[in-house]
Amino acid sequence: MFEKVLIANRGEIALRVIRACREMGIATVAVHSTADSEAMHVRLADESVCLGPPSAAQSYLNIPAIIAACEITGAEAIHPGYGFLSENAKFADIIKEHGLTFIGPTADHIRMMGDKITAKQTVKELGIPTVPGSDGEVTDTDAPKLAGEIGYPVLIKATAGGGGRGMKVAKSAEELSFALSQARTEAKAAFGNDTVYMEKYLQKPRHIEIQILADSHGKVVHLGERDCSLQRRHQKVWEEAGSPALNAQERDEIGSIVTRALEKLGYLGAGTIEFLYEDGRFYFIEMNTRLQVEHPVSEAITGIDIVREQIRIAAGAAMDFTQKDIVFEGHAIECRINAENPFTFRPSPGTITQFHTPGGLGVRFDSAIYSGYRIPPFYDSLAGKLVVHAKNRNECLLRLRRALNELVVDGIETTIPLFQKLVREPDIIDGDYSIHWLEKYLANLGPQS
Repeated sequence: MFEKVLIANRGEIALRVIRACREMGIATVAVHSTADSEAMHVRLADESVCLGPPSAAQSYLNIPAIIAACEITGAEAIHPGYGFLSENAKFADIIKEHGLTFIGPTADHIRMMGDKITAKQTVKELGIPTVPGSDGEVTDTDAPKLAGEIGYPVLIKATAGGGGRGMKVAKSAEELSFALSQARTEAKAAFGNDTVYMEKYLQKPRHIEIQILADSHGKVVHLGERDCSLQRRHQKVWEEAGSPALNAQERDEIGSIVTRALEKLGYLGAGTIEFLYEDGRFYFIEMNTRLQVEHPVSEAITGIDIVREQIRIAAGAAMDFTQKDIVFEGHAIECRINAENPFTFRPSPGTITQFHTPGGLGVRFDSAIYSGYRIPPFYDSLAGKLVVHAKNRNECLLRLRRALNELVVDGIETTIPLFQKLVREPDIIDGDYSIHWLEKYLANLGPQS
Protein backbone atom coordinates (compact mmCIF):
# COMPACT_ATOMS: atom_id res chain seq x y z
CA MET A 1 0.00 0.00 0.00
CA PHE A 2 1.08 3.59 -0.57
CA GLU A 3 2.67 5.45 2.31
CA LYS A 4 1.90 8.95 1.01
CA VAL A 5 -0.69 10.24 -1.50
CA LEU A 6 -0.91 13.71 -3.03
CA ILE A 7 -4.40 15.01 -3.77
CA ALA A 8 -4.38 17.15 -6.94
CA ASN A 9 -7.62 18.93 -6.14
CA ARG A 10 -9.37 21.21 -3.67
CA GLY A 11 -12.60 21.64 -1.71
CA GLU A 12 -14.85 18.86 -0.53
CA ILE A 13 -13.40 16.19 -2.81
CA ALA A 14 -9.85 16.83 -1.55
CA LEU A 15 -11.17 16.48 1.99
CA ARG A 16 -13.02 13.29 1.03
CA VAL A 17 -9.80 11.70 -0.25
CA ILE A 18 -7.86 12.84 2.84
CA ARG A 19 -10.42 11.11 5.08
CA ALA A 20 -10.17 7.85 3.12
CA CYS A 21 -6.37 7.96 3.30
CA ARG A 22 -6.41 8.66 7.04
CA GLU A 23 -8.58 5.59 7.66
CA MET A 24 -6.10 3.53 5.62
CA GLY A 25 -3.08 4.87 7.49
CA ILE A 26 -1.77 6.77 4.46
CA ALA A 27 -0.14 10.21 4.84
CA THR A 28 -1.54 12.98 2.65
CA VAL A 29 -0.24 15.98 0.76
CA ALA A 30 -2.58 18.84 -0.13
CA VAL A 31 -1.81 21.23 -2.96
CA HIS A 32 -3.37 24.66 -3.17
CA SER A 33 -3.40 28.07 -4.79
CA THR A 34 -2.69 31.25 -2.85
CA ALA A 35 -6.47 31.80 -2.74
CA ASP A 36 -6.89 28.49 -0.88
CA SER A 37 -4.18 28.90 1.74
CA GLU A 38 -6.81 28.80 4.52
CA ALA A 39 -8.88 26.03 2.95
CA MET A 40 -9.93 23.06 5.05
CA HIS A 41 -8.15 20.47 2.88
CA VAL A 42 -4.90 22.40 3.47
CA ARG A 43 -5.52 22.45 7.22
CA LEU A 44 -6.30 18.74 7.53
CA ALA A 45 -3.65 17.22 5.26
CA ASP A 46 -0.36 16.08 6.77
CA GLU A 47 1.58 18.37 4.41
CA SER A 48 0.71 21.09 1.94
CA VAL A 49 2.39 22.70 -1.06
CA CYS A 50 1.39 25.98 -2.70
CA LEU A 51 1.21 25.58 -6.48
CA GLY A 52 0.79 29.22 -7.52
CA PRO A 53 -1.67 32.12 -7.95
CA PRO A 54 -5.49 31.81 -7.79
CA SER A 55 -5.91 31.07 -11.50
CA ALA A 56 -6.53 27.34 -11.99
CA ALA A 57 -4.22 27.37 -15.02
CA GLN A 58 -1.37 28.49 -12.77
CA SER A 59 -2.22 26.23 -9.85
CA TYR A 60 -4.56 23.21 -9.99
CA LEU A 61 -3.90 22.68 -13.71
CA ASN A 62 -0.15 23.30 -13.41
CA ILE A 63 1.23 19.82 -14.10
CA PRO A 64 4.95 20.63 -13.58
CA ALA A 65 4.15 22.20 -10.19
CA ILE A 66 2.12 19.14 -9.12
CA ILE A 67 4.91 16.75 -10.12
CA ALA A 68 7.42 18.93 -8.28
CA ALA A 69 5.21 18.80 -5.17
CA CYS A 70 5.39 15.00 -5.30
CA GLU A 71 9.17 15.11 -5.57
CA ILE A 72 9.47 17.57 -2.69
CA THR A 73 7.20 15.61 -0.35
CA GLY A 74 7.98 12.06 -1.43
CA ALA A 75 4.38 11.26 -2.42
CA GLU A 76 4.15 8.00 -4.36
CA ALA A 77 0.70 8.42 -5.90
CA ILE A 78 -1.66 11.16 -7.04
CA HIS A 79 -5.43 11.16 -6.59
CA PRO A 80 -6.98 13.66 -9.04
CA GLY A 81 -10.49 13.87 -7.52
CA TYR A 82 -12.97 15.09 -10.13
CA GLY A 83 -12.71 18.03 -12.50
CA PHE A 84 -9.36 19.78 -13.10
CA LEU A 85 -6.90 17.08 -14.34
CA SER A 86 -8.95 14.00 -13.43
CA GLU A 87 -9.65 13.04 -17.06
CA ASN A 88 -6.45 14.39 -18.60
CA ALA A 89 -4.65 11.52 -20.34
CA LYS A 90 -1.46 13.56 -20.71
CA PHE A 91 -1.39 14.08 -16.93
CA ALA A 92 -1.76 10.33 -16.36
CA ASP A 93 1.08 9.67 -18.84
CA ILE A 94 3.38 12.19 -17.16
CA ILE A 95 2.69 10.72 -13.72
CA LYS A 96 3.69 7.27 -14.99
CA GLU A 97 6.82 8.65 -16.70
CA HIS A 98 7.94 10.05 -13.34
CA GLY A 99 7.59 6.69 -11.63
CA LEU A 100 4.46 7.73 -9.74
CA THR A 101 1.03 6.08 -9.64
CA PHE A 102 -2.10 7.71 -11.00
CA ILE A 103 -5.09 6.72 -8.86
CA GLY A 104 -7.43 6.18 -11.77
CA PRO A 105 -7.69 4.31 -15.07
CA THR A 106 -4.99 4.02 -17.70
CA ALA A 107 -4.17 7.01 -19.90
CA ASP A 108 -5.30 4.99 -22.93
CA HIS A 109 -8.77 4.47 -21.48
CA ILE A 110 -9.04 8.13 -20.43
CA ARG A 111 -8.10 9.13 -23.98
CA MET A 112 -10.49 6.62 -25.52
CA MET A 113 -13.50 7.72 -23.49
CA GLY A 114 -12.59 11.42 -23.63
CA ASP A 115 -13.44 11.58 -27.32
CA LYS A 116 -17.19 11.13 -27.63
CA ILE A 117 -17.09 9.54 -31.08
CA THR A 118 -14.38 7.03 -30.15
CA ALA A 119 -16.19 6.27 -26.89
CA LYS A 120 -19.49 5.60 -28.68
CA GLN A 121 -17.85 3.36 -31.28
CA THR A 122 -15.97 1.46 -28.56
CA VAL A 123 -18.93 0.76 -26.30
CA LYS A 124 -21.10 -0.18 -29.27
CA GLU A 125 -18.56 -2.87 -30.18
CA LEU A 126 -18.59 -4.00 -26.54
CA GLY A 127 -22.37 -4.54 -26.59
CA ILE A 128 -23.52 -1.42 -24.75
CA PRO A 129 -26.67 0.13 -26.31
CA THR A 130 -26.19 3.55 -27.92
CA VAL A 131 -28.39 6.41 -29.14
CA PRO A 132 -29.13 6.24 -32.92
CA GLY A 133 -26.85 8.75 -34.64
CA SER A 134 -23.75 9.36 -36.69
CA ASP A 135 -20.92 6.85 -36.53
CA GLY A 136 -18.43 9.67 -36.33
CA GLU A 137 -17.93 13.36 -37.09
CA VAL A 138 -20.78 14.96 -39.01
CA THR A 139 -20.12 17.65 -41.63
CA ASP A 140 -22.44 20.40 -42.84
CA THR A 141 -22.73 18.53 -46.15
CA ASP A 142 -23.88 15.17 -44.81
CA ALA A 143 -25.89 16.52 -41.84
CA PRO A 144 -29.25 17.06 -43.64
CA LYS A 145 -29.39 13.53 -45.04
CA LEU A 146 -28.32 11.97 -41.73
CA ALA A 147 -30.83 14.03 -39.73
CA GLY A 148 -33.58 12.88 -42.08
CA GLU A 149 -32.61 9.25 -41.55
CA ILE A 150 -32.44 9.60 -37.76
CA GLY A 151 -35.63 11.67 -37.59
CA TYR A 152 -36.10 15.08 -35.99
CA PRO A 153 -35.48 16.39 -33.42
CA VAL A 154 -31.73 15.73 -33.47
CA LEU A 155 -28.98 16.73 -31.04
CA ILE A 156 -25.69 18.20 -32.23
CA LYS A 157 -22.86 17.45 -29.76
CA ALA A 158 -19.19 18.40 -29.54
CA THR A 159 -16.90 15.37 -29.88
CA ALA A 160 -14.68 16.76 -27.11
CA GLY A 161 -17.65 18.07 -25.12
CA GLY A 162 -18.79 17.96 -21.54
CA GLY A 163 -20.95 19.87 -19.09
CA GLY A 164 -23.53 20.66 -21.75
CA ARG A 165 -21.22 22.88 -23.80
CA GLY A 166 -21.28 22.43 -27.55
CA MET A 167 -24.75 20.85 -27.49
CA LYS A 168 -27.64 22.19 -29.60
CA VAL A 169 -31.04 20.80 -30.61
CA ALA A 170 -32.48 21.06 -34.13
CA LYS A 171 -36.21 20.39 -34.15
CA SER A 172 -36.55 20.67 -37.94
CA ALA A 173 -34.52 20.89 -41.14
CA GLU A 174 -34.85 24.68 -41.01
CA GLU A 175 -33.05 24.78 -37.63
CA LEU A 176 -30.26 22.36 -38.53
CA SER A 177 -27.75 24.73 -40.09
CA PHE A 178 -27.98 27.23 -37.23
CA ALA A 179 -27.69 24.46 -34.59
CA LEU A 180 -24.56 23.11 -36.31
CA SER A 181 -23.00 26.57 -36.43
CA GLN A 182 -23.77 27.31 -32.76
CA ALA A 183 -22.50 23.93 -31.57
CA ARG A 184 -19.25 24.34 -33.52
CA THR A 185 -18.68 27.86 -32.18
CA GLU A 186 -19.26 26.77 -28.56
CA ALA A 187 -17.10 23.67 -28.98
CA LYS A 188 -14.22 25.65 -30.44
CA ALA A 189 -14.36 28.22 -27.63
CA ALA A 190 -14.65 25.64 -24.85
CA PHE A 191 -12.44 22.78 -26.06
CA GLY A 192 -10.37 24.14 -28.96
CA ASN A 193 -12.03 21.53 -31.17
CA ASP A 194 -15.07 22.31 -33.34
CA THR A 195 -15.86 18.79 -34.58
CA VAL A 196 -19.40 17.63 -33.80
CA TYR A 197 -21.55 14.53 -34.16
CA MET A 198 -25.30 13.92 -34.27
CA GLU A 199 -27.72 11.84 -32.21
CA LYS A 200 -31.44 11.31 -31.94
CA TYR A 201 -32.89 13.77 -29.44
CA LEU A 202 -35.01 11.87 -26.93
CA GLN A 203 -38.17 13.65 -25.77
CA LYS A 204 -38.49 12.83 -22.04
CA PRO A 205 -35.55 10.68 -21.02
CA ARG A 206 -34.11 10.12 -17.59
CA HIS A 207 -30.37 10.29 -16.90
CA ILE A 208 -29.30 6.95 -15.45
CA GLU A 209 -25.68 6.05 -14.71
CA ILE A 210 -24.02 2.84 -13.56
CA GLN A 211 -21.12 2.98 -11.10
CA ILE A 212 -18.41 0.36 -11.67
CA LEU A 213 -15.19 -0.74 -10.01
CA ALA A 214 -12.55 -2.85 -11.76
CA ASP A 215 -9.28 -4.20 -10.36
CA SER A 216 -6.09 -5.40 -12.03
CA HIS A 217 -7.01 -9.03 -11.33
CA GLY A 218 -9.85 -9.15 -13.86
CA LYS A 219 -12.71 -8.50 -11.47
CA VAL A 220 -15.39 -5.95 -12.45
CA VAL A 221 -18.45 -5.13 -10.33
CA HIS A 222 -21.23 -2.57 -10.51
CA LEU A 223 -22.66 -0.67 -7.55
CA GLY A 224 -26.10 -0.15 -9.04
CA GLU A 225 -27.58 2.89 -10.72
CA ARG A 226 -27.89 6.58 -9.92
CA ASP A 227 -30.71 8.72 -11.29
CA CYS A 228 -29.34 12.17 -12.14
CA SER A 229 -32.32 13.47 -14.11
CA LEU A 230 -32.81 16.72 -12.19
CA GLN A 231 -30.51 19.00 -14.16
CA ARG A 232 -30.12 22.60 -15.19
CA ARG A 233 -28.23 23.34 -18.42
CA HIS A 234 -27.02 19.73 -18.40
CA GLN A 235 -25.53 20.20 -14.91
CA LYS A 236 -26.70 17.74 -12.25
CA VAL A 237 -28.48 19.22 -9.24
CA TRP A 238 -30.05 16.25 -7.39
CA GLU A 239 -29.05 12.58 -7.59
CA GLU A 240 -30.70 9.39 -6.31
CA ALA A 241 -29.69 5.77 -5.82
CA GLY A 242 -31.52 3.76 -6.95
CA SER A 243 -33.70 5.27 -9.63
CA PRO A 244 -37.47 5.62 -9.04
CA ALA A 245 -37.89 4.51 -12.67
CA LEU A 246 -36.05 1.16 -12.57
CA ASN A 247 -36.82 -2.19 -11.03
CA ALA A 248 -34.34 -4.79 -9.77
CA GLN A 249 -34.47 -6.77 -13.02
CA GLU A 250 -33.62 -3.72 -15.15
CA ARG A 251 -30.79 -2.83 -12.77
CA ASP A 252 -29.35 -6.33 -12.98
CA GLU A 253 -29.61 -6.43 -16.77
CA ILE A 254 -27.91 -3.10 -17.49
CA GLY A 255 -25.39 -3.73 -14.71
CA SER A 256 -24.44 -7.06 -16.27
CA ILE A 257 -24.10 -5.52 -19.74
CA VAL A 258 -21.78 -2.81 -18.39
CA THR A 259 -19.60 -5.11 -16.28
CA ARG A 260 -19.14 -7.60 -19.13
CA ALA A 261 -18.19 -4.75 -21.49
CA LEU A 262 -15.60 -3.24 -19.14
CA GLU A 263 -14.20 -6.67 -18.39
CA LYS A 264 -13.55 -7.09 -22.14
CA LEU A 265 -12.03 -3.60 -22.23
CA GLY A 266 -9.65 -4.41 -19.38
CA TYR A 267 -10.71 -1.28 -17.52
CA LEU A 268 -9.06 -0.37 -14.21
CA GLY A 269 -10.38 1.65 -11.28
CA ALA A 270 -13.65 3.50 -10.78
CA GLY A 271 -15.78 4.63 -13.68
CA THR A 272 -19.33 5.54 -14.58
CA ILE A 273 -21.29 4.65 -17.71
CA GLU A 274 -23.98 7.27 -18.31
CA PHE A 275 -27.22 6.56 -20.17
CA LEU A 276 -30.38 8.23 -21.29
CA TYR A 277 -33.33 5.99 -20.38
CA GLU A 278 -36.70 6.21 -22.09
CA ASP A 279 -39.56 3.72 -22.53
CA GLY A 280 -37.60 0.91 -20.92
CA ARG A 281 -34.51 1.33 -23.14
CA PHE A 282 -30.99 2.52 -22.30
CA TYR A 283 -28.91 4.69 -24.62
CA PHE A 284 -25.21 5.32 -23.89
CA ILE A 285 -24.21 9.00 -23.49
CA GLU A 286 -20.63 8.88 -22.23
CA MET A 287 -18.24 7.28 -19.80
CA ASN A 288 -16.63 9.24 -16.98
CA THR A 289 -13.22 7.76 -16.19
CA ARG A 290 -13.05 9.26 -12.72
CA LEU A 291 -14.81 9.60 -9.39
CA GLN A 292 -18.21 11.28 -9.71
CA VAL A 293 -19.48 14.15 -7.56
CA GLU A 294 -22.50 11.99 -6.70
CA HIS A 295 -20.57 8.87 -5.60
CA PRO A 296 -21.80 9.13 -1.96
CA VAL A 297 -25.32 7.91 -2.82
CA SER A 298 -23.85 4.68 -4.22
CA GLU A 299 -21.74 4.32 -1.09
CA ALA A 300 -24.85 4.80 1.06
CA ILE A 301 -26.86 1.97 -0.52
CA THR A 302 -23.95 -0.49 -0.82
CA GLY A 303 -21.75 0.31 2.20
CA ILE A 304 -18.69 0.32 -0.10
CA ASP A 305 -16.14 3.15 0.22
CA ILE A 306 -15.46 3.95 -3.44
CA VAL A 307 -12.46 6.19 -2.75
CA ARG A 308 -10.85 3.52 -0.58
CA GLU A 309 -11.34 1.00 -3.37
CA GLN A 310 -9.81 3.41 -5.91
CA ILE A 311 -6.68 3.65 -3.78
CA ARG A 312 -6.48 -0.11 -3.14
CA ILE A 313 -6.94 -0.91 -6.84
CA ALA A 314 -4.26 1.59 -7.87
CA ALA A 315 -1.88 -0.08 -5.41
CA GLY A 316 -2.49 -3.43 -7.12
CA ALA A 317 -4.81 -4.96 -4.53
CA ALA A 318 -7.74 -7.16 -5.49
CA MET A 319 -11.25 -6.21 -4.46
CA ASP A 320 -12.26 -8.39 -1.51
CA PHE A 321 -15.89 -8.72 -2.65
CA THR A 322 -17.73 -10.02 -5.70
CA GLN A 323 -20.96 -8.91 -7.37
CA LYS A 324 -22.88 -11.48 -5.31
CA ASP A 325 -21.59 -9.85 -2.11
CA ILE A 326 -23.03 -6.44 -3.01
CA VAL A 327 -26.43 -5.85 -1.41
CA PHE A 328 -28.48 -2.74 -2.25
CA GLU A 329 -30.09 -1.44 0.91
CA GLY A 330 -32.57 1.43 1.06
CA HIS A 331 -32.56 4.66 -0.89
CA ALA A 332 -30.21 7.66 -0.95
CA ILE A 333 -30.52 11.21 -2.28
CA GLU A 334 -27.83 13.87 -2.75
CA CYS A 335 -28.47 17.62 -3.12
CA ARG A 336 -25.64 19.78 -4.43
CA ILE A 337 -25.50 22.83 -2.21
CA ASN A 338 -23.94 25.52 -4.40
CA ALA A 339 -22.86 29.04 -3.51
CA GLU A 340 -25.40 30.44 -5.97
CA ASN A 341 -28.72 32.21 -6.06
CA PRO A 342 -31.18 29.31 -5.69
CA PHE A 343 -33.32 30.32 -8.68
CA THR A 344 -31.12 32.32 -11.07
CA PHE A 345 -27.99 30.26 -10.21
CA ARG A 346 -25.92 33.45 -10.16
CA PRO A 347 -22.62 32.70 -8.32
CA SER A 348 -22.44 34.01 -4.76
CA PRO A 349 -18.85 33.95 -3.48
CA GLY A 350 -18.21 35.55 -0.09
CA THR A 351 -17.65 34.93 3.60
CA ILE A 352 -19.72 32.36 5.50
CA THR A 353 -20.90 34.04 8.69
CA GLN A 354 -22.74 31.10 10.23
CA PHE A 355 -22.58 27.40 9.43
CA HIS A 356 -24.45 24.48 10.94
CA THR A 357 -24.70 20.98 9.50
CA PRO A 358 -27.67 18.68 10.03
CA GLY A 359 -27.18 15.42 11.93
CA GLY A 360 -29.00 12.29 12.88
CA LEU A 361 -29.32 8.80 11.45
CA GLY A 362 -28.63 8.52 7.73
CA VAL A 363 -27.42 12.12 7.20
CA ARG A 364 -24.06 13.02 5.66
CA PHE A 365 -22.72 16.42 4.62
CA ASP A 366 -19.57 16.40 2.51
CA SER A 367 -18.08 19.88 2.52
CA ALA A 368 -14.90 21.86 3.13
CA ILE A 369 -16.57 25.09 4.29
CA TYR A 370 -16.64 26.47 7.83
CA SER A 371 -17.79 29.61 9.69
CA GLY A 372 -15.53 32.48 8.65
CA TYR A 373 -14.39 30.75 5.47
CA ARG A 374 -14.39 32.91 2.36
CA ILE A 375 -15.56 31.12 -0.78
CA PRO A 376 -13.27 32.37 -3.56
CA PRO A 377 -14.70 33.46 -6.93
CA PHE A 378 -12.15 31.52 -8.98
CA TYR A 379 -13.50 27.96 -8.90
CA ASP A 380 -16.59 25.78 -8.98
CA SER A 381 -19.44 27.03 -6.77
CA LEU A 382 -20.08 23.69 -5.02
CA ALA A 383 -20.16 24.40 -1.28
CA GLY A 384 -21.22 20.97 -0.08
CA LYS A 385 -23.26 17.84 -0.73
CA LEU A 386 -26.15 16.90 1.52
CA VAL A 387 -26.69 13.13 1.38
CA VAL A 388 -29.49 11.29 3.17
CA HIS A 389 -30.16 7.55 3.35
CA ALA A 390 -33.22 5.67 4.59
CA LYS A 391 -34.84 2.28 4.18
CA ASN A 392 -37.13 3.45 1.34
CA ARG A 393 -37.61 6.48 -0.91
CA ASN A 394 -40.53 7.95 1.01
CA GLU A 395 -38.61 7.93 4.30
CA CYS A 396 -35.58 9.30 2.46
CA LEU A 397 -37.60 12.30 1.22
CA LEU A 398 -38.91 12.97 4.72
CA ARG A 399 -35.39 12.77 6.14
CA LEU A 400 -34.13 15.09 3.40
CA ARG A 401 -36.86 17.61 4.21
CA ARG A 402 -35.83 17.60 7.85
CA ALA A 403 -32.11 17.84 7.09
CA LEU A 404 -32.57 20.76 4.69
CA ASN A 405 -34.42 22.68 7.40
CA GLU A 406 -31.49 22.11 9.80
CA LEU A 407 -28.75 23.11 7.36
CA VAL A 408 -27.55 26.70 7.86
CA VAL A 409 -25.08 28.46 5.53
CA ASP A 410 -25.37 32.22 6.13
CA GLY A 411 -23.45 35.12 4.60
CA ILE A 412 -23.84 33.91 1.02
CA GLU A 413 -26.70 32.77 -1.19
CA THR A 414 -27.07 29.02 -1.61
CA THR A 415 -29.36 26.59 -3.43
CA ILE A 416 -30.87 25.33 -0.14
CA PRO A 417 -34.22 27.18 -0.70
CA LEU A 418 -34.61 25.50 -4.10
CA PHE A 419 -34.27 22.05 -2.58
CA GLN A 420 -36.69 22.96 0.19
CA LYS A 421 -39.23 23.60 -2.57
CA LEU A 422 -38.35 20.57 -4.68
CA VAL A 423 -38.66 18.08 -1.84
CA ARG A 424 -42.34 19.09 -1.51
CA GLU A 425 -43.20 19.00 -5.23
CA PRO A 426 -45.73 16.25 -6.17
CA ASP A 427 -43.73 15.17 -9.26
CA ILE A 428 -40.58 14.79 -7.19
CA ILE A 429 -42.41 12.90 -4.45
CA ASP A 430 -43.87 10.59 -7.14
CA GLY A 431 -40.49 10.24 -8.88
CA ASP A 432 -42.11 11.43 -12.10
CA TYR A 433 -39.53 13.64 -13.81
CA SER A 434 -37.16 13.71 -16.79
CA ILE A 435 -33.97 15.62 -17.63
CA HIS A 436 -36.13 18.53 -18.85
CA TRP A 437 -38.32 18.77 -15.73
CA LEU A 438 -36.24 21.17 -13.63
CA GLU A 439 -35.72 23.82 -16.31
CA LYS A 440 -39.47 23.87 -17.05
CA TYR A 441 -40.17 24.10 -13.32
CA LEU A 442 -37.79 27.04 -12.90
CA ALA A 443 -39.27 28.83 -15.91
CA ASN A 444 -42.79 28.44 -14.49
CA LEU A 445 -41.61 29.56 -11.06
CA GLY A 446 -40.64 32.96 -12.41
CA PRO A 447 -38.43 35.53 -10.65
CA GLN A 448 -37.77 34.81 -6.97
CA SER A 449 -36.34 37.08 -4.33
